[in-house]
Amino acid sequence: MVIVRLARGGSKKRPFYSINVCDGRFIERIGYYNPMAAGQAVRLNVNQERLAYWQSQGAQLSETVARLVKEAKAAA
Repeated sequence: MVIVRLARGGSKKRPFYSINVCDGRFIERIGYYNPMAAGQAVRLNVNQERLAYWQSQGAQLSETVARLVKEAKAAA
């Protein structure tokens, strides 16, 4: 099953997440989420075109990614 999920990066106590498409292995990076963003830094970036493509191919969103995508659409 293809799933869109977060992959944690960054250093200790400074998380940074990539939004990845996976099927047990990495397929594509379609965005990122930086919960520690302050000031002018971008907190969430999702390529909506690629997300729509993968959803049309049957990819499922994890709960957290679904919440973030909903938040991004509301902000736009």
